[in-house]
Amino acid sequence: MGPLSIAHGPETVVLKPSKPTSLLAALLLHPNTVVSAAYLLRAVWDEEPPATARAALQTCVLRLRRLFAEYGISATTIEAVPGGYRMRSDTETLDLVHFRTLAAGAAAAGDPGEELYRLREALSLWQGQPLANVASRMLQHDAVPALEQERLRVLERVCDLELAAGNCHQVLVDLYESARRHPVRERFTEQLVEALYRTGRQAEALAEYRTVRDRLRDELGIDPGPGLRRLELAILRAEELAPAPPRPARTATAAGAPALPAGASAAGRPVRALPPVPAFAGRDADRRAMAARLTAAGGPRLVVVSGAPGIGKSALARQTAHEVQEAFPGGVFTLQLARPDGTPVAVEEAARLLPEAAPGRCLIVLDGAAGAWQVLPLLPVAQDAAVLVTSRRQLAAVVATHGGAVHRLDVLRPAEAYGLLAGLVGPERIAAEPAATRELASVCGHFPLALRIAAGRLLTRPGLSVADCAAWLAEDPPARLALAEDAGLSVPEVLGQALDALAPELREAFFRLGAGGAAAEPSAGESESVLEQLVEAGLLEDGPPGPYRLHDLLRIYARWRVRTHETAVPAAPR
Repeated sequence: MGPLSIAHGPETVVLKPSKPTSLLAALLLHPNTVVSAAYLLRAVWDEEPPATARAALQTCVLRLRRLFAEYGISATTIEAVPGGYRMRSDTETLDLVHFRTLAAGAAAAGDPGEELYRLREALSLWQGQPLANVASRMLQHDAVPALEQERLRVLERVCDLELAAGNCHQVLVDLYESARRHPVRERFTEQLVEALYRTGRQAEALAEYRTVRDRLRDELGIDPGPGLRRLELAILRAEELAPAPPRPARTATAAGAPALPAGASAAGRPVRALPPVPAFAGRDADRRAMAARLTAAGGPRLVVVSGAPGIGKSALARQTAHEVQEAFPGGVFTLQLARPDGTPVAVEEAARLLPEAAPGRCLIVLDGAAGAWQVLPLLPVAQDAAVLVTSRRQLAAVVATHGGAVHRLDVLRPAEAYGLLAGLVGPERIAAEPAATRELASVCGHFPLALRIAAGRLLTRPGLSVADCAAWLAEDPPARLALAEDAGLSVPEVLGQALDALAPELREAFFRLGAGGAAAEPSAGESESVLEQLVEAGLLEDGPPGPYRLHDLLRIYARWRVRTHETAVPAAPR
């Protein structure tokens, strides 16, 4: 459920678009079922099979069997049966079977919390656009939309369960993305409008309703369905919307999506474990030190992870939480303190979302804090829990009053960046071009965000060499380090959001520093106060007794921003 790939131990190989790849996809879409030769011929050759197509089909099967043998997969996995072929698969060998088994088990679960857990686990199996490397027009036209519908049905059910549990804020990220990507699927918009209204954002809720209403009228000539219309009327009347019981579960068959960043029951208690960050690499010393402090028997158990936008703060916090979760019998709970548009969550709302007292000590991850003002009121509510905070700011006021440690993240070391790319793209493909991989890491400024974007481009283009990818990105890194379907995987969006949150004089100072070299001294025209504020905002590093530093990627972004958005670099004040 993503590019078609073969996993063998720690190694994952994304298959190149080819006729054997199309054949394998056609077989895997019908696991444990006899697939007719006629269907397979259409899947492999679309409407233009060669005169010797059946013999060529046998050749494709032989090529697949040889490929399987290379990775220790039994050559009898593909069985020749009267009328066609069959491929036996189970939950251990095929993600699609695993997904459908989890979805079916979730529908049979008697407890909403258990159902939600299983559905989230099923969604976590999705790794991007299904069959992205399969060239068959027939499968792209027929099979891929059907798979996507399976996923969307499961995601709808997840959002229903979250809303019924009162977790309106936690589900907003899913709903924003789903409603934008599937505007005519009204249930997502209905859920989004309900979640916005129940979190006190009446104007935004009505704006979402009117946007989809206008789109439906303009593009399809129809009005919204009765569910959305009833919701609009309730909002206009300022009626209270109590958590509704979830809609009856459908017997779902589907595949997955990103893992739930935090788990909570209807009462707000942490109930599920946190999975590891995919392909996490490096930060070993930070992880060990953070784990030791969070699990310490006495003294403050507070850790702040700070640093530039996109430098990997949330990933480090989540990976560390995963590694220490067994020390917290009360569970792990993650609270996002920033909305998708970057605006901070109100302290009162965040306090309501914190977990109730749970049996045993718990770990609370406060992700994306805007400043000490947002964190300090939450610490008394957290009581005896260990607390892990991520923020672009260093939150000196927090650790000064409550103790704890601050981990200021720098970019990854070259070897760590190489390891991250190998973990994401696959060690074999990376090892084939080691020099190009190091160049690609350099183009990305060794920033985890940029590296993951580059890896996403390589994974969705199996025929693209690492060298060509690095050369293409190097021509215009800020503009090209972006994946169109996700604003969170876009260097211009992430850095732009951070920069636009600054006061105008700080933005201008950042542009001036970007026009210079990597080191920035007060004597270069900026006051020490301005430089310190940029350090606190996560856009500048270090400071006395050494020089201030501007990361390479941030300096390149500053110049690109001036070139594309501004007319000139403002002069330094005298």
